[in-house]
Amino acid sequence: MLVIDKQVCAFPHRFVDLLMNLRLPLLALAIAAPVCATATTTQRLTIVNNGETVGSVVATVDGSHTGVDYAVSNNGRGPKHHEDVILNEHDLPISWTVQGTSLMGGDVAEAFHWSDGHATWISQAEQGESDGASPLLYVLNDTSPWAYGVYARALLRAPNQTLKTTPSGVMHLEKLQTVDLDPAGCKLRLDVYAIGGIDTKPLYVLLDRQGQLEASVDSQGTAIKAGCEAAARPIDELVANLEDLRLRHLREKLAHTYDKPVRISNVHVFDPGTGNVGPLQTVITFNHRITFVGDAPDKQGPADDEVVYDGEGGVLVPGLHDMHSHTTSDSGLNYIAAGVTSTRDMGNVNSFLLKLIPRIDSGELVGPRITPNGFMEGRSPYSARNGFIPATVEEAVKDVDWYADRGYFQIKIYNSMNPDWVAPIAAEAHHRGMRVTGHIPAFDSPDRAIRDGYDEITHINQLALGWVLKPGEDTRTTLRLTALARLADLDLDAPQVRATIELMMSRHIAHDPTMSIVERLLVSRAAQTPEPEAPVIDHMPITYSRYRKRTFVPSPTPELTAQYSAAVKKCLDIIKVLYDRGIRLLPGTDDTNGFSLHRELELYVKAGIPPAQVLRLATLGPEEYMGKSHQLGSIERGKLADFFLIAEDPTKDISAIRSPRLVMKGGVVFFPSEIYEAIGVRPFTTSPPQITRGAKEVAH
Repeated sequence: MLVIDKQVCAFPHRFVDLLMNLRLPLLALAIAAPVCATATTTQRLTIVNNGETVGSVVATVDGSHTGVDYAVSNNGRGPKHHEDVILNEHDLPISWTVQGTSLMGGDVAEAFHWSDGHATWISQAEQGESDGASPLLYVLNDTSPWAYGVYARALLRAPNQTLKTTPSGVMHLEKLQTVDLDPAGCKLRLDVYAIGGIDTKPLYVLLDRQGQLEASVDSQGTAIKAGCEAAARPIDELVANLEDLRLRHLREKLAHTYDKPVRISNVHVFDPGTGNVGPLQTVITFNHRITFVGDAPDKQGPADDEVVYDGEGGVLVPGLHDMHSHTTSDSGLNYIAAGVTSTRDMGNVNSFLLKLIPRIDSGELVGPRITPNGFMEGRSPYSARNGFIPATVEEAVKDVDWYADRGYFQIKIYNSMNPDWVAPIAAEAHHRGMRVTGHIPAFDSPDRAIRDGYDEITHINQLALGWVLKPGEDTRTTLRLTALARLADLDLDAPQVRATIELMMSRHIAHDPTMSIVERLLVSRAAQTPEPEAPVIDHMPITYSRYRKRTFVPSPTPELTAQYSAAVKKCLDIIKVLYDRGIRLLPGTDDTNGFSLHRELELYVKAGIPPAQVLRLATLGPEEYMGKSHQLGSIERGKLADFFLIAEDPTKDISAIRSPRLVMKGGVVFFPSEIYEAIGVRPFTTSPPQITRGAKEVAH
């Protein structure tokens, strides 16, 4: 919807104030001031997530200057900031500022400025400057759908639709198709583009025939021209189909499939049952399964019809299991490259997940084995927009049946659920043979949730905050993160702590700590490489690497920073207490990549759990919990061929799992170095193991 206004020409005061506060040079007035007496246009976009409105973009264009207000509210959080951008005659930004708050409420004060051949910028990630006769395309750290339109228009005017970017990298644009949409009388004819080069997956934008942004899709949802919200669903389907095509092509390129036995010789095998790494052995697989583990079964060497890999003295580890994933279309590549061959999805758009799982299982797409959990949320201003949001308890019980009919493993209850509904939901789930897990609903407590039917509690903060919250405090907000500062002074021998742990022990309650995401949120600080990201960040594209260098918590004072650091240490102490008391730990990440699971396991070792036992928690343990240990979790004859090869012994250094050289899932071979190169990540290993015989593959 376009609205035409008349506006007196004036340089935007908050834009000037921000530049002054950041001590950056102002533009010359001839460049910076908007053209007087021009009409302004206001473009409005609506952010839609899973069929519900969760935010908006309002952009006011006045000549070369645009002011943008962007706000998202979903799951009690979301970015909220104002942008000012000035473009030159080539549609390249010569000044761009962002001020407000990011996803979890951390402060944002970002600015880019170019004048007379000199560029300066400051963001949460870094501060820098460079010289050049013309400006390079600046990549925002705290971005918005409007920024995607800025990128696209600049790329449309560039040679080969490719531009170097600041602070680094190269961005390119590819037109994919033109579509006509007519939702509820809102006719749209749009050109669909993919922006690549700055992340591990393309960014999809839809422009009108004049090159103006009409829609885009990112992790916050689908941004769509106001008044055309009904187009969000067909746009989601369109982008899903485009991603599907891209991912199928990658599968054809990256999956190495053989119709003959695959022999991996000269390897040690980690046994999670004993915690030992065995002597040099041979492992043979055929038709998805392991057919042999032991000394070489023949004296004459491999048969002529086998494919042989030389493991070069490395260690084979059963495939890792992320017990707290939120699957995306492209997360499968990231997981497989990291040796994660199984995940438990803890909340998603139901239609998306039900379509994706069979396509991964059939081998059409690359990805781990996914066990789905049914997400159930209550209705409130802070609701997450996944799964079901029932209006009544009777509707909630029917939703449980919907999940049970489709074979879901568990019900996951979320923040806004009415605490009084937990017991009937849990009763129906148990009646249908399902377990119950989740957050502790706001104004509830871990002890009551357990008594009402929880079999498991997810997130270390959801467990521990029950010991420090005050009556009436609302964990539907980011308080569920910031209140962790109170853990710094928590006595783990306090009566309320002992009572909960004893209740968990008596009822065999499991715990999924997701410690890696809690650590990241609490210790990350602007312009610093946080410890959990250090092994990864320099390998990643610019969007990933810059986003990780930020302050997630709001306004951390020196006192709060010390409390957050102490809270991380206390959380590790809690994990060790739970382990020592025999409570089952389920390593999960609340993320979409294997890097975070690697960190999760490192943190358990840091807490004091032996590396071999940590590996058991991430391999055989989840399969025992879900009744699949007869198929998965260890490298034994007859089990599914899910494992990965690393160079060093992970029972001596758990971080050895960060560098798989080969990953096998269901007998299909993947080389992480190939996957990473295909998605724009610098590989963590130099080369895959050598094939010594029978390299011919089955055509896809």
